[in-house]
Amino acid sequence: MPGHIVETDWVVCMKAGVLAGFLAFFLWGLFPIYWKAVQKFTALEIVGHRIVWSFLFLAILLLLFNREKSWPGRHWNRKILFTYLTTAALLAVNWFTFIWAVTHNYLVDASLGYFINPLVNVLFGVLFLKERMRGWQWVAITLAAFGVLYITVNYGQFPWIAMILATTFGFYGLLRKTGALESLQGLFLEMSILFIPASIFLLLLEQQGIAHFGHLPFNQNVLLSFAGIVTALPLLLFAYAAKRINLSTIGFLQYIAPTGQFLLGVWLYQEALSHARLIGFIFIWIALAIYSAESLLDFGTRSSRIDKASMKSNF
Repeated sequence: MPGHIVETDWVVCMKAGVLAGFLAFFLWGLFPIYWKAVQKFTALEIVGHRIVWSFLFLAILLLLFNREKSWPGRHWNRKILFTYLTTAALLAVNWFTFIWAVTHNYLVDASLGYFINPLVNVLFGVLFLKERMRGWQWVAITLAAFGVLYITVNYGQFPWIAMILATTFGFYGLLRKTGALESLQGLFLEMSILFIPASIFLLLLEQQGIAHFGHLPFNQNVLLSFAGIVTALPLLLFAYAAKRINLSTIGFLQYIAPTGQFLLGVWLYQEALSHARLIGFIFIWIALAIYSAESLLDFGTRSSRIDKASMKSNF
């Protein structure tokens, strides 16, 4: 019976993690609509406001919890601080790159980065967490690498937007998975680290007379002030999922976001999709299909083993 309880708790935790991950990536898939709506602001200015409003929103959440243990400061040490300094920097680079891509009509390129990212997660799991990569996963990664190479050679330009987004978010997911703090505390610490430089930057813009916030129509200012909620909600869901499911499962869920971004870029915003890029995307989509099918089969096999073990523990 105790074994059955442990396995049941594991399954419940996995289901909650999968649901949180699905919601996070679904919301990220819709992100371009929001950033397009505030594109009158520069990319750096948007990132600055994103940090400031996220910090304020998270501080309110922590105050509402009214629990001393909700605040991350009591858990700080050098290792934790270094980890979250790194994740904060990765977030800042990732945010700027994505927002710049969206506001400069490179949404298709950005979606490529998040299509690649699930396979980057698999590689990082092998390299840093000693997760074993199965045969079909190697096939998937090889096909994806070929797709990127094809785009680089035939499109005549290395997909730097895609690679920056894929690697920064891959390392972010890895560090958050191994981080010591829970999702809310960890994200608040990241925003605390970024809050001062972001605030100074926004104040300098205002002092130089080139700030846009407060100098545009009221609806634009209000819309940008919602950046904290828009930013924090999917990140909290993602951090919750990253602590409860393995990187391979995160990788499986993650292509929900780039699918939405790709469709928005091609059909809603009418971005150009050249023949070379389309072929490269097809290789990556085939790689993701192979990876997803293999992951589902492996998950089914492991679930079956758990069920059998649970049944045996009951007798």
